[in-house]
Amino acid sequence: MLVDTGWQTFNKRLQKKWSISMSAVKIGIVGLGRLGKRHAANLRFRVQGAELKAACSIVPEELEWARTELGIAETYIDYDEMLNEAKLDAIFLVSSSSMHAVQSMKALSKGLHVFTEKPMGVNLEECKKVENVVGEHGDQVFFVGFVRRFDPSYSYAKKLIDEGVIGEPFLVRSQTVDLDEYAEFQVDFVPSSGGIFLDCNVHDIDLARWFLGSEVKTVYAKGGSYVHKAFEEVNDADNTIVLTTFEDGKMAVIAASRTAFHGHDTHTEITGSKGILKIGMTPAKNRVEIFDVHGARQECVNDFFERFQEGFLIEAQEFVDCILEGRKPIVSAIDGTKATEVGFAMTDSFKQGREIVLD
Repeated sequence: MLVDTGWQTFNKRLQKKWSISMSAVKIGIVGLGRLGKRHAANLRFRVQGAELKAACSIVPEELEWARTELGIAETYIDYDEMLNEAKLDAIFLVSSSSMHAVQSMKALSKGLHVFTEKPMGVNLEECKKVENVVGEHGDQVFFVGFVRRFDPSYSYAKKLIDEGVIGEPFLVRSQTVDLDEYAEFQVDFVPSSGGIFLDCNVHDIDLARWFLGSEVKTVYAKGGSYVHKAFEEVNDADNTIVLTTFEDGKMAVIAASRTAFHGHDTHTEITGSKGILKIGMTPAKNRVEIFDVHGARQECVNDFFERFQEGFLIEAQEFVDCILEGRKPIVSAIDGTKATEVGFAMTDSFKQGREIVLD
């Protein structure tokens, strides 16, 4: 039997799209850094039904890249200018985390559909404001970039859970581990990103809520700056672990590390009453095994985009599909707020050295 891992559904949607609408969704992207460039290339060349019409960045070199590499004629340094002058249907935000909320609300107020990378806001007040504005614009698509929900392996695991294959799930173990070479670069962004729990574990929090179907009740976080002492100086950490309990008694163990030397190592395990699902336990680049003077080994994926490149494409396609088909995405503003709320509770627990109970 052919198993639908996410790609089959993705391809079926591509085949029927143009019978729904011959009008491409005109998109303006904001932010063309390391991740923004990847998103922009997907929107420009790979996402069906999308027209990447404009790009905005405060870095002139990034705008030059958009003009020369992507052929985008309309480029802007000022976000408000792009909103007012470009004839757009949607905004795709890959800007600094501190700008996501205000840029989302401005775009929504202009009648535009919005995709925002996580986090939706850098504090709960911002997230609540975004939620309210989203509620006032119910006909528009608002999409939070929780990419792991769209990775074929993770979406297939969710399908198996919903079908009862492992019984009732009660425990999630999930981790996000980045290559050490990015650590020193990340220190400068701690004040604006919110720290390791919001920067690394927002996806793990979202997955735990998604897989267990419950809301977080308590968190107890521990960690430290074991490799890069610079994180300690900004009241953050380079390695952490959190014990999380949910309102219905279920549990999650969520870990993060900035100091892996083998590659980007994200994996998740879901334990149920009748079985266990394990996703990506070995961060293999492919299925090739190398046997040489170093022994037997597999090469690893290098960064998060290489690991989730399928998910990023499916996610962007789903955003456009939701607009063309007039439906809501599976991720909502509420999901963005919940993940941020739990992330801040984890940060408080780490700094205070005690269990935090969420209201």
